[in-house]
Amino acid sequence: VGLDMVFMLLELFCVCITPASTTPVNVALKGVASQSSLNGYGQAQNAIDGNRESNYPLGSCTHTTQETNPWWRVDLLDVTRVTAVSITNRGDSSPERLDGAEIRIGNSLENNGINNPSQYVVVVIPGQNKILTLCEVEVFATVKPPGTSSPVHVYNVALRGVAAQSSQFSDRDAHYAIDGYRNTNYGSCTHTAQNTNPWWRVDLLDVYRVTAVTITNRDAVPERLDGAEIRIGNSLENNGINNPRCVVISHIPARETYTFQCNKMEGRYIVVVIPDRKEYLTLCELEVYGTPAGNHL
Repeated sequence: VGLDMVFMLLELFCVCITPASTTPVNVALKGVASQSSLNGYGQAQNAIDGNRESNYPLGSCTHTTQETNPWWRVDLLDVTRVTAVSITNRGDSSPERLDGAEIRIGNSLENNGINNPSQYVVVVIPGQNKILTLCEVEVFATVKPPGTSSPVHVYNVALRGVAAQSSQFSDRDAHYAIDGYRNTNYGSCTHTAQNTNPWWRVDLLDVYRVTAVTITNRDAVPERLDGAEIRIGNSLENNGINNPRCVVISHIPARETYTFQCNKMEGRYIVVVIPDRKEYLTLCELEVYGTPAGNHL
């Protein structure tokens, strides 16, 4: 199957490539979403928040304005062998709006990816006066590293981890950041007290080669996360803060999800710390994408 793949959205589940003896994983969860326009609170990332809730007022669906050729796109951050795309339509109203939509997959951003006949997965409704709403888009794929013949599954290994943090404000404990939901409302996020060097940590329970860490920031006071560091390693010295640093987070806007590449750093512990100031640390979701390193502890 070539890259010139265009699929009419006739069913909720569209099989694009069928590999033998593999179990695809949803790689959209680590992607970066965008869309042609925004209506209300129907932000693009709502379609890759891991939540198939189809009631639009509950805040888990996308929504464009009424326009010509509205589109939604997810950047998978790497060229990926797509096996299937699953779409959850709005369930409370207007399901017919999605009739005639097309799924396009390819490596080109020409015409916002609409010309892709797979790093980019695009949903577009051709025509005038159209509104595009998606409650969830899942992109199932296998990842094959260069020079290998067998696919290696890269998935969110934080979901099976054990979370901890330096302190707890109210009932916002550490596990909320690895519950699989990118909801940016305070009720679905972690929250420390106002400490110096506040930290949050997930124990992956084994050593992984970490390719990327994805963080979803809160819907308010996003600047609190400015300057936070992601550290990865096998040591619990100083609560894991002394492990090697992957990145310094300059800023993640409110309600946004950013992905940071960690170049296959190895470690069992993923730590987020705000160094050298007294601050609250809040994370609405933290995802860790990687593969087992084989260095079992």
